[in-house]
Amino acid sequence: MDFDDTPEEAAFRAQARAFIDANAPRHLAPELKRASFGSSAVQSEDPLRAAKAWQKKKAEAGWACLHWPKEYGGGGRSPIERVIWSQEEGIYSALSGPFVIGHGMCGPTVMAWAGEEQKQRLLPPLASGEEIWCQLFSEPAGGSDLAGLRTRAMPAEDGSGDWIVNGQKIWTSGAQHSDWGLLITRTAPDVPKHKGLTMFFLSMRTPGVEVRPIKQANGQSGFNEVYFKDVRVPDAQRLGAVGQGWQVSLTTLMNERLSIGTGMSTYFPELFRFCLEAEVDGEPAVNDAAVRSRLAQFAVRQSGLRYTGMRAITALSKGQTPGPESSIGKLVAGATMQELAMFALDLQGQAGVVWDKASPQEGRFQALLMRSPATRIEGGSDEILRNIIGERVLGLPGDIRVDKDVPFKDIPTSGGAKS
Repeated sequence: MDFDDTPEEAAFRAQARAFIDANAPRHLAPELKRASFGSSAVQSEDPLRAAKAWQKKKAEAGWACLHWPKEYGGGGRSPIERVIWSQEEGIYSALSGPFVIGHGMCGPTVMAWAGEEQKQRLLPPLASGEEIWCQLFSEPAGGSDLAGLRTRAMPAEDGSGDWIVNGQKIWTSGAQHSDWGLLITRTAPDVPKHKGLTMFFLSMRTPGVEVRPIKQANGQSGFNEVYFKDVRVPDAQRLGAVGQGWQVSLTTLMNERLSIGTGMSTYFPELFRFCLEAEVDGEPAVNDAAVRSRLAQFAVRQSGLRYTGMRAITALSKGQTPGPESSIGKLVAGATMQELAMFALDLQGQAGVVWDKASPQEGRFQALLMRSPATRIEGGSDEILRNIIGERVLGLPGDIRVDKDVPFKDIPTSGGAKS
């Protein structure tokens, strides 16, 4: 693979750079430089309003969702041009946080499974940042077993063809800001768990939907609990056939792992700069052989993640669907982020236990450490991803699944009762 720009790519890069230089919210740059994973660090104004303003400006000029078709609000560009844009956007990409799930996961699912009229209605305002999406997948009783979900969708008894949804979702990122949600439910408990699922999309303002933010250890509330009580969803908002929810969800999950694995920064450049500033025994930390050894390890991982991501992007450029290889990037990036943050705090010594603006790097690595455990759970836990890589990439024997062909209602719960 040739990583040098072609003349066409170099011209595109120059166009992207010119637009960013002329239009980026430079007054936010000092704050965005302090951004950590899950937070833009913007405090001088409403961060959501700032994010929407930048996204709208990009959309109006044709720079939003570059890889999407133009008829759906995208730029109609190639995957490699999307990469070039992300490289040039730099610190301003931190403003894209509220749209990551919609652009990277929900949008591609709607594009693959919805009707043309629905796509024309839903995708342009998603691309422009006017509407925000979340994915309503995980549940308290399911853990990492998405197919073990219990939120039920039953046909309405009034013969309208609508569905009535009851249940609970958890760890829903951005639900408190979302206009729409991608919802997977159980519609048939008398068949094996993967076969009785159905996918819908719904307005988060539908009567009966309640969002409760979860207070996290880092002080943020990016995750939420979402409750459904007799929520009515029209059948027209179903994606795929009844019982086809698992296949639809795989579209979301593969794009999720691709989005996380190729787009997650491990913050190695920030760590390297910190090692140039910090001191160990009265000298710059980078002069210490042990520090340089750890930096080399992180640099190798960072390089591997970059090239693995480029492989996935190359596959996309050939019209291929993201595959299980995307799990590699997500698995390595999450673990690296956590290890890197811990190493940075070790270098800070006793100052590492203090988390405020007076902390080294204004507490960036403290915030990163408190957020990083979630990266090893969201989008598939480390254990799930290792199973996927082992079975679907390396071809190893499958894990034992005693409930594979058992009707969901006959699977015992931890308390001994059946589902």
